Amino acid sequence: MTDKSAVLQAVSAPAHAADPFAPENLRLSQSFMETAAAVKKLITTVPVRKPNSQDFVRVHSDPAFSENFPVIQLKDDNEQYLVVASLVPELAAEVVNVTVYLAANKQGVVFFWPVRLPSPDGKDFDAWRSAREAAELAKHKWIRLKWNKSLGAYEISEAISQSSEPEWPADLGYWDLMKIAFRDHIIEDLDHPVVKRLRGLI
Repeated sequence: MTDKSAVLQAVSAPAHAADPFAPENLRLSQSFMETAAAVKKLITTVPVRKPNSQDFVRVHSDPAFSENFPVIQLKDDNEQYLVVASLVPELAAEVVNVTVYLAANKQGVVFFWPVRLPSPDGKDFDAWRSAREAAELAKHKWIRLKWNKSLGAYEISEAISQSSEPEWPADLGYWDLMKIAFRDHIIEDLDHPVVKRLRGLI
């Protein structure tokens, strides 16, 4: 066999297949572990809503993670707008008072749960009261909330398994999360579109 034919035969011969179970093929590299550990999930959206009726939720038990606010609720749009304190007297007919709790479901979604407080004249309803009771219970237990129209209040169910704990954002405080949740939902002057809408100006 000539040198040329030997070269051609070597080129055309199929390469020996590598063993797919060779350790170097399967072992997780240290560089990947370091890269994965360096990834950090950023929180850019914090919903403001009631718990979904099919979700079990918890409320942050630290008192620093709930606060009372005056808000305007647009029920048709299911939106909440914070109102700065200086405008509350001017907008008293539209403002309601709520406690805004930091909550999380079992899927790890963090959200703010606004719960109605009694009105300034002391008026209260079973719907508001049952929601407040649920939020307080959720500080220590996984609960599910479902509206019962006939009852006129929320029914509260407790999860059978209470072994897991919610994962709260480690590096964001209550006010950091509030800024994210309400960044486009704060009324600072009477020219705000929501105020104009409620006054029939737009």
